[in-house]
Amino acid sequence: MGRLQQTVFERNVPARSVVDHALARTRQAVVWQDDLGTPARYPRLSAPLRADVVVVGGGCTGLWTALGIKQRDPGARVLLIEGRSVGWAASGRDTGLVTARLDDPAAPQHLGDENLAAMEHAVAGLGPDCGWARTGVVDLAVEPHQIDWLQDAAGAAAAAGVPHTFLDRAKMRAEIASPTYEAGLVRPGAAALVHPALLAAGLARAAAALGVEIFEDTRVTRLTAPARGGRGAVVLRTTSPAGEASVRADRVVLGTGAFPALLRRYRRHTVPVYEYAVATEPLDAERLGALGWRGRQGLADLANQAHRYRLTTDDRIVFGGYDAVHPHGGRVARAHENRPQTARRLAEHLLTTFPQLEGVRLTHRWAAATARCTRPGPLFGQAAGGRVQHATGPGSADAHFAAQVVLDRLAVLDGAAETERTTLRTVRRVPAPFPPGPVAAAGIRAVDRSLDRADHSHGRRDALLRSLDALGPGRDT
Repeated sequence: MGRLQQTVFERNVPARSVVDHALARTRQAVVWQDDLGTPARYPRLSAPLRADVVVVGGGCTGLWTALGIKQRDPGARVLLIEGRSVGWAASGRDTGLVTARLDDPAAPQHLGDENLAAMEHAVAGLGPDCGWARTGVVDLAVEPHQIDWLQDAAGAAAAAGVPHTFLDRAKMRAEIASPTYEAGLVRPGAAALVHPALLAAGLARAAAALGVEIFEDTRVTRLTAPARGGRGAVVLRTTSPAGEASVRADRVVLGTGAFPALLRRYRRHTVPVYEYAVATEPLDAERLGALGWRGRQGLADLANQAHRYRLTTDDRIVFGGYDAVHPHGGRVARAHENRPQTARRLAEHLLTTFPQLEGVRLTHRWAAATARCTRPGPLFGQAAGGRVQHATGPGSADAHFAAQVVLDRLAVLDGAAETERTTLRTVRRVPAPFPPGPVAAAGIRAVDRSLDRADHSHGRRDALLRSLDALGPGRDT
C-alpha cells in the first residue's frame, strides 16, 4: 500500500484549549428532541386485539408503511406497535440530510429521484411542520486524490443530463469558506433538509388522524406465523407496563431497524452500527457571514470515513459521521450512545473544517444505532407466503423507499402486478448473513482498518477491500 499519509484532519488539528472550550457545556442529548415540546403520547397495549395489518416499529419505515396502508385501504384496521416512543430511535436522530442517492446500488437513479420527490409531495400534502427544504447537496473533495472522483461523478452527471456544477478549489472555497475543501460537486435538486424528529412526529399524527391505532411503550416479544400457504392469523405477543397481550393479524410488517429481528431467519443478516453527531449553539450573523454557505446545502465529503453536515433552521451546525462503531456484544444499548472520544474527534474535525468557529460552543452530542447488512442498502425479507414482511431502511430516504417496497409487495399479494421496485435484485435476494458474533466483530474491525488505511493511502484499496468489491458489497459497505 505504500507509506500512509496524514489526512487533512490530522494535518490541521485545532489547539486542545479550543476543543476543550467547544465541548465544555455539551450535554448527551439529541438536538432535534428539544424542539418537540410536549410530544403526543399514545397508549400502551394491554388487551388482546385483532387487526388486518400490524406494523412493528415506530420509526420512519414503520410510519410511512402504516400511513400508506391506511391511504390505500381506509377500511383496514391498522395497528402500529412501538417499543419506546415514535421516532425515538434512529429515525429521530440522523442529521436530517435526505438525498436522492439511495444506499441500494442496484436501484436506478430515477428511483432515487422519484423517491425524494414523493417524500416532498407527501410532506407538503400531509402538512407536518418538519422544516423540509430542497437545498441540494455538495459532494466535497477534502483530499487531492478525491478531485478525480468528483470529476468522474461530474462526467456521469453530464452524460445522464443531471443538473450539477463542478467547483474547483478557489470557487468552492468562495462558495463555502473552508480551508479543507479541494473541490466540490453541487447537485442542486438531489437532496433536502428535514427535521427528523418533527418528521416522525408529523407522520404519526397524520397516521393517527386516518385511523391507525398507535401503541407506545409496548414491546413485541414473539411472533408466530403460520406455515406458507396456511390461512391462520399471525400472532404477536406483547408486553408493556400495562400488562401482556396478544395481537392477531392477517398481515404483519416488521420495521425494527437495528433491534433484533423477530423473524429468527434474519437475525444474523444485520448488525447494529452506531453513528454519532454533535450540534453547535445557534450561530450569529457574523459567524454565518464568515462561513458563506448562503445556499444552506447539505454537505458530505468523499472519504471512506465521511462527514455529513448541515445548517438547522435556527442556524446551528449539525455535524456527524466519521466514526461508525459496531458495539461490543453486538447489541443495542444506551451505554453505547455516550462515546466521549468520538464527540471530541467530531469537535476537532468541525473546527478543522471551519476554524472561524473558534469560541463557539457545542451544545449536544448523541448517537443513532442503524442496521447494516453485508451489502449496501435496505434488507427485505418475508415469511408466511409474504404475509409477514421485514424491512430495514438506513436513513430517511431509504426508510421511505423501503416502505414503498413493502406496500408494493403487499399489493402483489392482492393480485397487483410486480413493480420496478419489487423486482430489484436487492429486494428479491437476501444478503449473506454475518458469521457468528465474535467472527463478525473481528471481520468488521478488519474492514474498518482497511477503510482507514485507504483514507491514508490516497484512496487506494487493499486486498481485503478489493475482494469485497469483487464479491459485490460495494465501496460504501
